Amino acid sequence: MTQVLLGENEGIESALRRFKRQVSRAGILADVKKRRYFETSQEKRKRKAVAARRQKRFY
Repeated sequence: MTQVLLGENEGIESALRRFKRQVSRAGILADVKKRRYFETSQEKRKRKAVAARRQKRFY
């Protein structure tokens, strides 16, 4: 669960920016998009191959 606590003199814009950043880092939106529609086995293989290439690049 992503949660943002407001500082004493913090504006709502900066808190919203922090919240969006935390949601992005947690991968919540990517998970929602992934579960939104049915994915064929071909699309699944393609997505996993892209993820493997991305993982391999960082190690």
